Amino acid sequence: MHEERESRWRAWMIAAQDGDSASYEKLLRELMPHLRSVVTRRLFDSSGVEDVVQNVFMSVHRARHTYRPERPFGPWINAIARNAVVDYIRERSRRGQREISLEQDGIPEPAVEAEIPGESALDPALQQALERLPTAQREAVALIHLDGLSVAEAAVRAGVSKSALKVRAHRGYRALRALLEEGDE
Repeated sequence: MHEERESRWRAWMIAAQDGDSASYEKLLRELMPHLRSVVTRRLFDSSGVEDVVQNVFMSVHRARHTYRPERPFGPWINAIARNAVVDYIRERSRRGQREISLEQDGIPEPAVEAEIPGESALDPALQQALERLPTAQREAVALIHLDGLSVAEAAVRAGVSKSALKVRAHRGYRALRALLEEGDE
């Protein structure tokens, strides 16, 4: 079974290198479950499996000309998958060192009162401070704390990554704190 699959994948890859798009499509479709399995065994973060598999496909597409037809296909594809997992883990580690958790900020959740039509539920000083924030920061703070959206939902609505939204919100909280302290003086 394994030898048969290897032979089939190798033949499809050789045909794909010669411009046969149908063979290339067959290869990619059949590789999908194999790559998910390989990546899942190496990656303990289930949320990243699909991202890594997609990165493997991108790498295969960019490097398909490097496959040497006289060599086995399995080790070639598995090396690409292994490298993609390592890249993902490194990037996640670097990102984790740069990001600041919103929970560490110590900003209490806002107490939202029932809104009276035509009136703002926010304290006037807070409303004024919010209006002075840069647009991106104001949007992040409003989506999370005024609209009550999760970071993921707010990021989608703002059209940015979760990380970018967290950074915007954190900067907005710091700026709000400074503006409110400035107003108290």
